[in-house]
Amino acid sequence: MSTTKSIFSPASGIGPFDRSQSERQLALEYLAEAWNSAEEDGLEAASLAHASLFAALATFVRMHGDEATADLVEQLPERIRNGEYNLERILQ
Repeated sequence: MSTTKSIFSPASGIGPFDRSQSERQLALEYLAEAWNSAEEDGLEAASLAHASLFAALATFVRMHGDEATADLVEQLPERIRNGEYNLERILQ
């Protein structure tokens, strides 16, 4: 995998996952590479985000079922408001 600027790299340089979650970080790097390629081919970020959310939710439904996925999604507003998905925040 080549080293490209990741859309998932926070400005602070601190990754969204700690070392114990290195597989998730590696997965993000693969996704960032595919995302960058798609943008270079002219796809808009909003279209990529919608497709990514659909693929992720469909995968969770297949793996864990409708109810567990719905429970996960119910938690998202609070987690978003708490900054868990804000790549600009500085972790202390």
